[in-house]
Amino acid sequence: MAQLKSDLFKALGHPLRVQVLEQLVGGERSVGSLAEVLGAELSNLSQQLGVLRRAGVVVTRRDGNTIFYALRDPGVAQLLAISKRMLVTSLEHSNALLRTIEQDTQ
Repeated sequence: MAQLKSDLFKALGHPLRVQVLEQLVGGERSVGSLAEVLGAELSNLSQQLGVLRRAGVVVTRRDGNTIFYALRDPGVAQLLAISKRMLVTSLEHSNALLRTIEQDTQ
């Protein structure tokens, strides 16, 4: 189980992949739409989407020539929200520590 979790986190370990997931929290998106909103090159985006698809994080649907991506599990949205809260808490702690250090040097 630990290896499977590690593989999942590796699949999430790229800034563009995280940005894609954040976009998909709002619902299904086409590859072109994702490229436009993220300002990503299609070749790079397709590569990153492939990583997410192979990891089972996203699913695809084809409509004509257009491929749409969606989150496989809505729990991904919770995972992203929790990670954001953790980062905010960490930054708040760092800022509090910095203020304490600044006060001690005055």
